[in-house]
Amino acid sequence: MKLALVGFFFLAVLHIHFRGKVRLPFARQLFDHSSFMAPINLFMHVFSRAPSKPYLDLRQFPELDPLQQNWQIIRAEAENLLALQKIKAAEQNNDAGFNSFFKSGWKRFYLKWYDASHPSAEQLCPQTFALLRNIPTVKAAMFAELPPGAKLNPHRDPYAGSLRYHLGLITPNDDSCFIDVDGERHSWRDGQGVMFDETYIHWALNGSNIDRVILFCDVERPMRFRWAAAINRFLGRTMMTAASSPNETGDQTGLVSKLFKISFVMGQYRRRYKAWNKSAYKATKVGLIVAVAALIYYI
Repeated sequence: MKLALVGFFFLAVLHIHFRGKVRLPFARQLFDHSSFMAPINLFMHVFSRAPSKPYLDLRQFPELDPLQQNWQIIRAEAENLLALQKIKAAEQNNDAGFNSFFKSGWKRFYLKWYDASHPSAEQLCPQTFALLRNIPTVKAAMFAELPPGAKLNPHRDPYAGSLRYHLGLITPNDDSCFIDVDGERHSWRDGQGVMFDETYIHWALNGSNIDRVILFCDVERPMRFRWAAAINRFLGRTMMTAASSPNETGDQTGLVSKLFKISFVMGQYRRRYKAWNKSAYKATKVGLIVAVAALIYYI
């Protein structure tokens, strides 16, 4: 039974790794967060009603039309947040989902995050908040800023229960500012939306000298059956809400993000150890992974 479970897990990892044209190095993929979620993501892909391709036709998601129709209203609230310097990196290392992005200067302001509470969003962005509240399939949303020269490295998002929607608000309107999904590029334009599957390898670059701000949404993946959709919603409520991060005091911080603060402190010691001796660091890392795998297998 244990061998069957290990075999299924490995097959799920292979499914994630070989999905699409662009892949991570296998050693990195093996220990990537998307691999730990591979069995769940395999389920999402198998029972998905959305086609398996990097970019999706927005006409299949008519519930998002009000966002594009009101993009100038949304942009005005984003501009106000910029003036108030509210679109920012996490101040206390309590954003487990996007911590690595902050190194490049990427910033965010949460408007909605599954079942977490963000009173700051309703207070500072009432019109955008109201638009999002009326679209139940939008499970998470934020304003995301990518400054001039910033790059987000190739990665997969860990959870396949959603699809990613970007609406250009303040962009260079130029091909030098783009996102690449499985080798296909899209350049943001003011007032234009795009939908893509974030479980393909994707990366972004702002090669212009102009700031880029978008509305960034996680949209519930449409599933073939009601029971599959119910499982997706349950997992979103439990796992993803736990990763919520605050904009301001009074916003909810999920358990995963609270624990991430501890992990971040431990990571500082890990980085010092790696800088001291890379060979010893690699040997220790492999040893710990093997030990944990053995422990799981023999329990």
